[in-house]
Amino acid sequence: MVKYLSQVRPEKQRELVLLLLILLVVIFFAMMIPNYLNARLFNRVSTSVAIMAVLAIGQTLVVLTRNIDLSVGSIVGFTAYFVGQQLSHNNEIEPMVAVLMAIGVGALMGGFNGILVAYCRVPAIIVTLGTMALFRTLLVEYSDAQTVLTVNLPQWLLDFPRLNVLSHGRLHLRFVVVIMLAVVVLFQLFLRFSSFGRKLYAIGSNPEAANNAGFPTQRIVLISFLLCGALAGLTGFLFLARFGNITVVAGIGFELKSVAAVVVGGVNIFGGSGSILGATLGAILIDLLENSLIRWLQISEFWRDALLGLLILTSVATDSIFMKRIRLYWAKRHAASTS
Repeated sequence: MVKYLSQVRPEKQRELVLLLLILLVVIFFAMMIPNYLNARLFNRVSTSVAIMAVLAIGQTLVVLTRNIDLSVGSIVGFTAYFVGQQLSHNNEIEPMVAVLMAIGVGALMGGFNGILVAYCRVPAIIVTLGTMALFRTLLVEYSDAQTVLTVNLPQWLLDFPRLNVLSHGRLHLRFVVVIMLAVVVLFQLFLRFSSFGRKLYAIGSNPEAANNAGFPTQRIVLISFLLCGALAGLTGFLFLARFGNITVVAGIGFELKSVAAVVVGGVNIFGGSGSILGATLGAILIDLLENSLIRWLQISEFWRDALLGLLILTSVATDSIFMKRIRLYWAKRHAASTS
C-alpha cells in the first residue's frame, strides 16, 4: 500500500485521504446518531453540496492563479435576487433563459473583478473585499427592502429542486446533483486537457516564468475571474431554486465556505496545484460535517464558522508543512526513475 501511494501524485494522494476522511466521518456519526444513515441524509447533503461545489469550482479557477475571490457570496446573493425578481414579474420566462441570465450577470461581476486584478494590478484580496461590499450594497439598493417570495415564482422553478433523474425508494438523485456532476466533469477535463488549463497552472506555479514564456497572463487571469463569476451566477440560480424566498442576506458566508472547500480539497492557496475533484470532495466533507454536527450537537452558526476557520488553517498548514515535502519527494523520485 505504501509503495503504491509513493507512485501516486501528491494531489491524488490528497484526494484519497479526503475520501478516507469522508468515510470516517460517516462511520463516526453513524455510531453517534440513531438512524443516521438514511435516504433523507443523502438527499439533503447531496442537494446542498451541489450548490456549494459549483461555487467551489469557480473559486478553484481563481486560486490556481495565486488569487482569491471574496465577492462570490455577494454575487450569489445578487444573481439569486435579480433572477428571482425577473421571474416574479414575468412567469413566462423560459428555464434556460433564467439560467443564462444568472450566468451572464455573474460573469459581468466576475469580469469587473478580473479587469481590476489583471489589468489595473490591484491585489485580488483588496479588489474582491471591496466588491464584496459593493455588490452587497448594490443588492440592498436594488431590492428596496423587498423580498422575493416563493408564491410569486413560476411553478417550474418550485418543482426544480425536487426534480429527480433516478429514484430508488426514498433515495433520489436530484437534477441539481446531475448539474453539479456535469460541471465537475467539464472543468476537470478542461483543466487537464486544454492549453488554457495548463497555462492556468503555469501562471500559479511561477508567474514570472509564465510571462517570460509569452503566456497572455493578464487575459488568463481575467478569464478565470469571469468564469468564477459565471459559476457564482449559476450557484445563485440553484440557491433561488432551492430556497425560493430571497432577501438581501442571501449568500452571506458563501465566500468563507467556498475558500474552505478549496483549501480542504487540496488546492494550494499559493496557486499552481490542485484539482476540481479535490475541491468537490472538500465541499462534500464540509457540508457533511455541518449537517451532522447540527443534527448531533445542534451547534450555532458562530461555531460553524469557527469550524470552517479551523479547517482552513489546518489545511493551509498541512499544505505548507507536509504536502510541500511530499511534492518535493515525489518530484525527486520521478526524476530519478526517468533518468
